[in-house]
Amino acid sequence: MWCLVPLLPLLLAVQDAHALWKVWLPRDISAMTNSCVVIPCTFMFPNGARTHHGVNSIWYFGQPYPQLFPPVVFKSRTDVVHESYKGRTKLLGDLNQRNCTLLINNLGTEHSGKYYFRADLGGANIYTYPDFSELKVLEQPNIDVPEEILSDENLELTCYAPDNCPEMTPEIQWLFTDYLPDPEFTSEYAEESNTAVLSNTLSFTPRPMHNGQLLGCRVFYPNTTLAYERHITLDVKYGPRSVWVNVSSEVMEGSSVTLHCEVDSNPAARISWMFGDQELLWDTAANVSLALDDMSAAQEGVYTCVGDNGYGAMNASLYLSIKFPPREPVVNSSLTVLEGSTLALHCSTQGSPAPTLTWLKDGELVGTIVADELSVLEVFEVTPQGAGQYRCLAENEHGRASSSLNVTVEYGPMLLDESKCTVVREGVQCVCMAVGNPEPTIEFHLPDLNITINQTDNRYNYYTHTDGHTSTAMIKLREKGDRNGGAAVNVHCSMSNLYGTHSVLLELQQEKKYMMAVIVGTIGGVAVIAFIIAAVRYVGHNNKKEEAPAGTDRVLDNPALYYSAVKKDKQNLRKKVLKTELLGSKFNSILEETTGEEGSYAPMGSMANLERQELNYAALEFGGARSREGGARRAGDDGSDYSEIKAK
Repeated sequence: MWCLVPLLPLLLAVQDAHALWKVWLPRDISAMTNSCVVIPCTFMFPNGARTHHGVNSIWYFGQPYPQLFPPVVFKSRTDVVHESYKGRTKLLGDLNQRNCTLLINNLGTEHSGKYYFRADLGGANIYTYPDFSELKVLEQPNIDVPEEILSDENLELTCYAPDNCPEMTPEIQWLFTDYLPDPEFTSEYAEESNTAVLSNTLSFTPRPMHNGQLLGCRVFYPNTTLAYERHITLDVKYGPRSVWVNVSSEVMEGSSVTLHCEVDSNPAARISWMFGDQELLWDTAANVSLALDDMSAAQEGVYTCVGDNGYGAMNASLYLSIKFPPREPVVNSSLTVLEGSTLALHCSTQGSPAPTLTWLKDGELVGTIVADELSVLEVFEVTPQGAGQYRCLAENEHGRASSSLNVTVEYGPMLLDESKCTVVREGVQCVCMAVGNPEPTIEFHLPDLNITINQTDNRYNYYTHTDGHTSTAMIKLREKGDRNGGAAVNVHCSMSNLYGTHSVLLELQQEKKYMMAVIVGTIGGVAVIAFIIAAVRYVGHNNKKEEAPAGTDRVLDNPALYYSAVKKDKQNLRKKVLKTELLGSKFNSILEETTGEEGSYAPMGSMANLERQELNYAALEFGGARSREGGARRAGDDGSDYSEIKAK
């Protein structure tokens, strides 16, 4: 404890002595290249370290430790300095007045760095101050630019020029400001820590159009050739101000298309292609293209490009129309309706452009032409003629399609004009034709005889036939009784189906063609037969005279020839008579094959007398070769046999 008492004052004295070694100089100072700089400097040292030999100083560059041999900037005792500082440095202060201010001329960028001051009071009183002044030698002026420049917000840009060279005073001017909106300029002079800075501030409100614009600050020293410029490019942030996309377009189904989107914004926006609520593609860029392949009708619609960069958002849309031929129309199912009903036939389809819809019935136009995807054909009070195939035809410039349905109309029976009774050779033939749906059932009623005919028996032939919705029935009235006439028989035709029954009295008609055929056929037949008989007799008579001996008949040269002629004429006559009985119905084959009985017929009306007439005919009989006298057969001169021709 005793030992520490004398040491404590000594330690405090040493600390006080070191505390008095002080220096004041600017921590940072700047200057332009080729100009000069004055580094203000003031130092202190302990009073006990004062010497009568004066104070010397050394300025070091880079570091304060002499043992590391830093470059000597200035040394008061000698002119020995580093090569880069020869003739450039000068001590402006009075060391004895503790002023260590240093002047450096003709600065270069290599002179940028830390400068340390060392005081030499003689003996051991040499001290290098740890504080330093850092010099920045500038080739360009500094421009203070905000970290973010926003569109439509006021912007201030400040250009700085150091003013630390007493021999030269700088001036500042802004470049490329002609197109700025209402620019303002403000100059200021600031001095701090014995250093001076001249500044000039440019104020204006940038727009998106100013993004990328070049601006410049120029520092120059009047009456010198020294001038310095710095250029900057404005980076004006703004949200999307325009979004460009393709115009709305039309493409064919199955083809490909590319949609382009370009967004004007800063920074680049996040561009998204949307189809409804679905995001199809996105990227952060100035433009994005969306490729769509094998387009279908489901892809028709609005496509939207959205640009968003955090400073704003904007979008633009286009309509993509997909063209395609009409789809197969959807129509009603086939219908069965009752006569008098109202029909509403629907036809719907899809096509682009909207197809033209046309209704056809059995190939004929029945509906209005509508350029739409839906058509309704209304048919009021449907008649039987309204039945048939209805087709809806859809057409556009890219193709056509159609669908059809069948309409069946049900209705009660109706008598056709072909229904009638006709006198024929066998008696009376009655035909009843009716149409209806379902096809009607036909019966014949003979009220005079209290008979209903719907089948064939021994007295009547009954035939029936159905073709579609048409029913045809026919009867032939034959009576084996009295041939001398009788009262006319009334014939009623009764037609019936699900929707009703209808009965009609059939009128009795006489076929003129039949009458003429019978008369002409009869007269002609008799004349032909008579001619043949006369011809045969004449030829036979001549043959007898010329060739046969007396008392012997001549044999006919070719009797088969005459037989064939007579037989053929008879057949033709019968065909003519049968053809007159036909009514134009579908029973021709039946009538030609049915000859009836060759006996008696029931007389009907005025035709009774006609039926009692019998047709004359000729018959050739060929038996064995016998003479009229019953003699044995002999051959004639030509070897032909003959028989007698008889007329009945």
